[in-house]
Amino acid sequence: MTTLTRQDLNFGKVVADILCEFLEVAIHLILYVREVYPSGIFQKKRKYNVPVQMSCHPELNRYIQDTLCCIKPLIEKNEAEKVVVVIIDKGHHPVERFVFEISQPTLLSISSETLLSHVEQLLRAFILKISVCDAVLNNNPPDCSFSVLVHTRDSATRNMEKVQVIKDFPWIVADEQEIHMQEPRLIPLKTMTSDIVKMQLYVEEKAQKI
Repeated sequence: MTTLTRQDLNFGKVVADILCEFLEVAIHLILYVREVYPSGIFQKKRKYNVPVQMSCHPELNRYIQDTLCCIKPLIEKNEAEKVVVVIIDKGHHPVERFVFEISQPTLLSISSETLLSHVEQLLRAFILKISVCDAVLNNNPPDCSFSVLVHTRDSATRNMEKVQVIKDFPWIVADEQEIHMQEPRLIPLKTMTSDIVKMQLYVEEKAQKI
């Protein structure tokens, strides 16, 4: 067992690669399970050794990829606190918020065997929870859309406007009504603790959706 700092082995990049790959799968699955888009635009694939539903719509896939490409440097520098998938009704009010809380240790006690295989098992459990989350959530109204928000540490917020990872894909301050929901119902879905990252997933659900 070896104790490393975040700078060793460019560890932040390893964590960012793992989490962004996971978040891409998770976002696609949330959109499928919560019926934000028709089931016909999704196709079954395997990830983390379990079946998942992934969009085959080019524009939607590009939006998700571009968003995660912008989030990745924040995770790499341990500046992202939460990544939130917000499902919005046609009146632009949030009805559900899937919140991924992320934290990374400063010192890491890892071995090469645990680095990937153990974390993959934990992420598989998240995917399985998302795939059955509709059992604990109420139906959403028709014609919903979604957005992806990132909550950053104060130090990152001051620099984000200066950094544009993708041309014509700038960061903008989230609409206040996308951030806050009046008296939401809180549904914990999954928590993981590993040597390289800690993550918690819960859903904030609007009490009256329709």
